[in-house]
Amino acid sequence: MSRQCMVTGKKVMSGNHVSHANNKVRRKFMPNVQDTSVFSETLGRKIAIRASAAGLRTIDHKGGIDKFLTSTAPTKLDPALRGYKTEVEKKQAASA
Repeated sequence: MSRQCMVTGKKVMSGNHVSHANNKVRRKFMPNVQDTSVFSETLGRKIAIRASAAGLRTIDHKGGIDKFLTSTAPTKLDPALRGYKTEVEKKQAASA
């Protein structure tokens, strides 16, 4: 399992740890990625995602996972979320 956010696409970055004496040592910058589940009102169940703290704020800002999935283009979504997008859109079309 990679340390990558399914919502924002944030992943591990590399750089230098620079000491006070200006010594440079390679290091990794890890994103704050959490395994969590968010409730889909359209599907009536929880969806397991791997999202950063910023990704969870993005979902909240958009108005929930359903609105996030429907408002985002499929090419910009993580491949694991594309199936959920089609499920949500089919369920919304059936109820409308």
